[in-house]
Amino acid sequence: MPLNVFIAEDHTMVRAGIRALLDASPELKVVGEASNGREAVEKITELKPQLVLMDVAMAELNGIDAARQIHTNFPETRIIMLSMHEDKQYVFEALKAGATGYVLKSAAFQDLIVAIETVMSNKNYISPSLSDTVMNDYVRRAQGEEKNTALGRLSGREREVLQLIAEGKSSAEVGVLLHISVRTVDTHRHNIMTKLEIHSIAGLTKFAIRHGLCVLN
Repeated sequence: MPLNVFIAEDHTMVRAGIRALLDASPELKVVGEASNGREAVEKITELKPQLVLMDVAMAELNGIDAARQIHTNFPETRIIMLSMHEDKQYVFEALKAGATGYVLKSAAFQDLIVAIETVMSNKNYISPSLSDTVMNDYVRRAQGEEKNTALGRLSGREREVLQLIAEGKSSAEVGVLLHISVRTVDTHRHNIMTKLEIHSIAGLTKFAIRHGLCVLN
């Protein structure tokens, strides 16, 4: 039986290109697509694919936080992050969120196939062009040397609220998207500002962009 694959990618042409390449393989079957992280989580909950190809930078819910939710609810689902970013921080956050693969978008399609074969064999895969120091850095951080980073002080829900605020959503809009009251949104915003010691929306937006939580359009 073919491997069921789900693609989450915010660029329509890129998503279509990945799908066309995967559809050419009889061993792979694309069962669904999404253009943002929140949509991806909802559809994956319904479709339960074996493998997810997840863009890191997406609106409403970034790929790393989407991966974290998927891994928590469906630990058997393998997740490969697709990214333009070579920064070690992105790789670390992706692995910490439950992804077992990290492939640069600049890589050849064959690298993605190798990544799929690797993660489905219960091994980790990182694009070869990323140096060995990425894994060394990951091990060091995973052992607790950087537990107290600013981003690490936020809960998963607080990261979601922060991303939506940084994308310009009002408290009412955030409440609708997250199915919570405006008062709860305001409480989260207050707690975020307190934890990060940032007391303006502009400051929160800069923080979210710097840490890859939101997409610049």
